[in-house]
Amino acid sequence: MNGKIGSIRWARIWGNGNRTILGLLAIHAILLTWQAYGDSATWDEIGHVAAGLEHWRSGRFRLYPVNPPLVRLVATAPVAFWLPAIKPDLDAMYGQPGARSEFAVGAEVARGAGSSYFVLLALARCMCIPFSLLGAWICYHWAQELWGQWAARTALILWVFSPSVLAYGHLMSPDMGAAGLGVAAAYLWRRWLLHPTLHRAALAGMGLGLAELSKTTWLILLVLWPALWIGWRLLSPMRPIARQWLREGAQVVAVMLLALWVLNLGYVFEGSCKPLAEYRFVSRALGGPRSAETARAGWGNRFTGSWYDRLPIPLPENYLLGIDLQKRDFECKMMSYLRGEWRLGGWWYYYLYAMLVKEPLGTWLLLLLAIGGVIACSRCYAAPLREELLLVVPLAVVLTLVSSQTGLNHHLRYVLPGFPFIFILISRVGCAVNVGHRAVVIVGCLLLGYSCLSSLSVVPHSLSYFNELVGGPRNGHFQLGNSNADWGQDLLYLKSWYDQHPEARPFHVSYDLPLIDPELAGIEYENPPIGPKAADTTMATPEQFGPRPGWYAISVNHLHRLDHKFDYFLEFQPMARVGYSMGIYHISLDDANRVRRKLNLPELAGDPPGLHAGLGSRS
Repeated sequence: MNGKIGSIRWARIWGNGNRTILGLLAIHAILLTWQAYGDSATWDEIGHVAAGLEHWRSGRFRLYPVNPPLVRLVATAPVAFWLPAIKPDLDAMYGQPGARSEFAVGAEVARGAGSSYFVLLALARCMCIPFSLLGAWICYHWAQELWGQWAARTALILWVFSPSVLAYGHLMSPDMGAAGLGVAAAYLWRRWLLHPTLHRAALAGMGLGLAELSKTTWLILLVLWPALWIGWRLLSPMRPIARQWLREGAQVVAVMLLALWVLNLGYVFEGSCKPLAEYRFVSRALGGPRSAETARAGWGNRFTGSWYDRLPIPLPENYLLGIDLQKRDFECKMMSYLRGEWRLGGWWYYYLYAMLVKEPLGTWLLLLLAIGGVIACSRCYAAPLREELLLVVPLAVVLTLVSSQTGLNHHLRYVLPGFPFIFILISRVGCAVNVGHRAVVIVGCLLLGYSCLSSLSVVPHSLSYFNELVGGPRNGHFQLGNSNADWGQDLLYLKSWYDQHPEARPFHVSYDLPLIDPELAGIEYENPPIGPKAADTTMATPEQFGPRPGWYAISVNHLHRLDHKFDYFLEFQPMARVGYSMGIYHISLDDANRVRRKLNLPELAGDPPGLHAGLGSRS
């Protein structure tokens, strides 16, 4: 009786029915739109804009092949014929296999569009918001079918206010599209497993094809789904007979074939079924060992001369070449940054750590609460094993797949497709309302509210969110770099500060996105002088090194550059911040000399004309 009374009481707190759901979705859309118009261009978006324009105008998919085209096709649909035409000779750029021309083309598109580029980019971003709303909707319904209404609302709230979802849900990068379409495809697959009909098989196949068109991460589903089907049937209370195995097996094959057809359709069958021997691969995995001849050519094909080298590959040409190109990037290894350390390659635990510090502590404590609930009372909080596997296995595969690529550790967004499965797994704490576990309900509500408030405290700068475990977003750049701290998103906020402070002239800017000139946003600036620890100081005299008096805007990523150009700014406290990605420094002569003494540089008596020549000037 007490349990029923408690359920009624908590039902009133949560609100009533669909109005609550629609209200949360509306809040989510508003938060995403706010950030879509407030943030300037980010690194990858510049390339995606160029690639989307090429797709629409030429029907070809050579630009940005490492990501499938669906998300950028959706994003650039309303602006494809507003932005200036792509002028570079793309055929000349593609003379060498493995060329990455999308960023150079994207920078030229931005220059040609001028200041209107930011408005058109915001419109393109808004086209991608439905991907995030789709993810929210699926999380709600999946959790509801497993654990009921309160779990469903818990999953929905976790999604709506997640700083990682808010960070990438308003961008036109493919990560949120992969998260939304990936969990939608998995949900459709689950519906087929529950009731295997041809209609549901067709929906699952189309969903899988769309997921494949969002990001190549989901290529693993072509293997994973048949394995999950076998596991599902083996764990079924009633073992299927041979006829049922055959019927469902035929439908599984049909799902895979339909998904491949949708994938090829998304590329308008460009290069589909091309013989394997005709590919030019640039990775060692597909290109094979390099001979002197192939090393000069820059490509190879380990399959040439095999008995199957004339087999047609049922994938679009640029889809497979994109996988090859991404594999080359991981093989070559890049410098990665974690907690003040630079390393060639990366760390196996990089993404686990990034998730730990980039999502609210309340969310992870809710996960522990959910695990504790399963251990203490599995009857109340656990779903059947085969249902649990549908959530745990895709999440584990994404984390394992991404973490295994230690040649490059840069972006939390690579594991974003696993987030909806985490939120659904956590949402089981909502079962406490149904079973009358008041203590769990109170603790769960407090943790959920804590997560929401922590995330909202950073909006509209969700890209720079870090939780309190590492000191919040002001100190996050000491933990992670790249898109986790500054992806170039705050240029328009810098412009606003610049306009409000006319005394900050001359203005020196070190902006972490060289593809976009701050002058495009209306900021006249000079480059800051480099420090004495910079890797290349051959053109400098001691008097020309920084620090020097003046006004500076410095990216937090540039405080930790591998070449040490601007790490002397760590000796100063910013007098203001632009979002959380740039610090504003006003360095007086006394302040400059204090740090110069520490760096064994001669003190400055003033600022003679021409002293900045070659170092503080634009380059």
